[in-house]
Amino acid sequence: MVEQKFTVIDQTGIHARPATILVQTASKFNSEIQLAYNGKSVNMKSIMAVMSLGVGKDAEIKISADGNDEQDALSTLQGILNQEGLAK
Repeated sequence: MVEQKFTVIDQTGIHARPATILVQTASKFNSEIQLAYNGKSVNMKSIMAVMSLGVGKDAEIKISADGNDEQDALSTLQGILNQEGLAK
């Protein structure tokens, strides 16, 4: 299992459009991928689950991946967060 913490920098947090991009990206991997925020952890391959967290600006989130492509999954998601200006 690999995991990494990020701080959300987007003014509107992880809203519908970026959440969709993250879910679509996570769904390309075989690993189980979780997004944790504020004591809750959800399946990052579910748009409803990700949106239910209500992640806002300055929130600290943790992404964890567990499986045969876990490192690729985490690296790719980190790239999306940076590319979209969502988190650092």
